[in-house]
Amino acid sequence: MSNNIDVVVVGGGYAGVMAANRLTKRDDVTVTVINPREIFVPRLRLHQLVGGTHDAVVDYQDVLAEGVRLVVDSVTRIDPAERSLALADGTTIGYDYLIYAVGSSGAVSRVPGAAEFAYPVATLEAAQRLRSALFDIPMTAPVTVIGGGPTGIETAAELAERGRAVTLICGSVLGAYLHPKARRTARKYFARLGATVIEGSDATVTAVTQGAVELGDGRTLASELTIWTAGFDVPDLAKRSGLRTDTTGRLLTDETLTSVDDDRIIAAGDSAAPSNLPFRMSAYTAYCLGAHAADTILHRIAGEQPAPIDLAFPAMCLSFGREAGIYQLGHKDETGMRLYLSGFAGKKLKEFACEAGIKHLATEAHKPGSHRWLKDGKHRPQLLQEQRDNASAPVT
Repeated sequence: MSNNIDVVVVGGGYAGVMAANRLTKRDDVTVTVINPREIFVPRLRLHQLVGGTHDAVVDYQDVLAEGVRLVVDSVTRIDPAERSLALADGTTIGYDYLIYAVGSSGAVSRVPGAAEFAYPVATLEAAQRLRSALFDIPMTAPVTVIGGGPTGIETAAELAERGRAVTLICGSVLGAYLHPKARRTARKYFARLGATVIEGSDATVTAVTQGAVELGDGRTLASELTIWTAGFDVPDLAKRSGLRTDTTGRLLTDETLTSVDDDRIIAAGDSAAPSNLPFRMSAYTAYCLGAHAADTILHRIAGEQPAPIDLAFPAMCLSFGREAGIYQLGHKDETGMRLYLSGFAGKKLKEFACEAGIKHLATEAHKPGSHRWLKDGKHRPQLLQEQRDNASAPVT
């Protein structure tokens, strides 16, 4: 009879790979990663895939520890009582501990026509379809990108730099995380690239048609190809499996990232909602949460009390094509500082961040337990206390 402890990681993105690599610290832990693709997808590069400047794939041999087993399949259901997973191919896999790291994808919009006529970009397959669709239209054809967050900004800039006639519709504001000074710099970059930026209270999309986008102020913009980047959703696997989730579908956990329903299920990355106060979705957050999820399991195996998550989100990097970028430093309340780096320095820091994500995973594969991250300190405890105070306040 084997004394090994079986840990299964559902999801092979930044969070899942980091968690799997870190778990190999113990020789008595057998780690299996279940992922629908046989290649790792660095999502920070998907806008480059669309623009034709990167293929946005990495071989798992480059980022996954040698002793980790990779199963290429999808999980259709979690059975916590039996500690087993049902796979799409009809088989089941048992586990002693489960790390839930299913990630996120582009949100399905309720705007009329968006699901039918707009292209998402949040997954490898979606970005590949969009890249193919761009080949089918002239370079001068109007392209509209909807969404003023990082994905929308970087996709619009990448295409504009390639010579596309791009309009970016931001909704309320361009780059909500950016400090106003950095936002002015971002507008200058788009002007230099020849792209049109539409923002403000009336810059909301009310309908998407085969050849146009309709705005809340009554305008209709011609759009040969429309790209939808506004918002993210998470897979509904946890909800379908009877586990409690937040309103978005992220698995509800305590501050150690342990499911509120089952102490053998630990969440990480975009699909985790610790204390119903999820962290900002990002690759950086994902692999830090992945490391902490692994630490929670390692503490439990050792008979120790897991620690609460302590994580700061220090900065955001944005690329504006291949020649410029913005590195926006942030406060612990996730608002942008006046301090930011732009131009060539911003570009180099953005590229460094993309490469560092892969390097962190590869380093953890060879030296499990090596990854460290910046701590939050006081801000998250304050948010948790405010949440408790609001929950206990009398209803008037």
